[in-house]
Amino acid sequence: MEISILQAVLFGLFACLASMPGMGGTVLGNYTLGRPLVAGLVVGIIMGDIQTGIIVGAAIQVVYIALVTPGGTVSADVRAISYIGIPLSIVAIKGLGLDPSSAAAAQMATALGAAVGTLGTVLFYGTATINLVWQHMGWKAVEKGDFKKLYLVDMGLPWISHLLCSFIPTVIITKMGSDMVDVIKTALPMDGIAMKTLFTVGSLLPAVGVAILLKQVVVKATDLLTFFFGFTLAACMGVNLVGAAIIGGFFGVINYKIKMLAIHKAAVAGANTVEDEEEDI
Repeated sequence: MEISILQAVLFGLFACLASMPGMGGTVLGNYTLGRPLVAGLVVGIIMGDIQTGIIVGAAIQVVYIALVTPGGTVSADVRAISYIGIPLSIVAIKGLGLDPSSAAAAQMATALGAAVGTLGTVLFYGTATINLVWQHMGWKAVEKGDFKKLYLVDMGLPWISHLLCSFIPTVIITKMGSDMVDVIKTALPMDGIAMKTLFTVGSLLPAVGVAILLKQVVVKATDLLTFFFGFTLAACMGVNLVGAAIIGGFFGVINYKIKMLAIHKAAVAGANTVEDEEEDI
């Protein structure tokens, strides 16, 4: 499976948009276009295989579901994972003849995503370093009272940083994707130790992602009940992600109603207490 130059350019463009605050804000960029689950759909549309794109994106998303960037510190760059890792994973899965929905394909995708994400941190910090130049220009403009120049500093000049450290690397790496898969097929046979090791590591990464998420959201022991309920739906009852999400929505509405009813009762009880005190007076 070949990646055309047009497809590689589109991947580079989305890699820029996924981390450009000036292009729709962080919510639309980093926390939407930059998420592997969303990027899987985008990459699938660009490569003409939406099903494989979504499957690969979902497999990688599990690993990085709890990824945050406190203070600009990153352990992996999601834009590289999304728009370099997912295209390469699709090419590798197709080139190696794997079933996209198989465990081996998911393990291949998560392992490649982890490798590319680590590489992407270099690109992330390269972008941040170049942006310091534009930030310095912005402070100069503020000192001079030239506030109109801040539009250029915020929405124009960062494109240079992203073109150098995001667009160009993404285009080059994704365009070479098929050649890299040919090297893998020749040098690393599927039944070799290297590929078995890759698949083993890939199978463990989703557990790490879920563990990190649980560490952040579980405050008390009873919070685990929600997790185990979802696990029961998926593992024991065969409910897919869409069905589990719908069931979770039902429980969310029920919980909201119960909370509001408790607040209403507390308010009524408080009003009755005030009335009783006034009558005593």
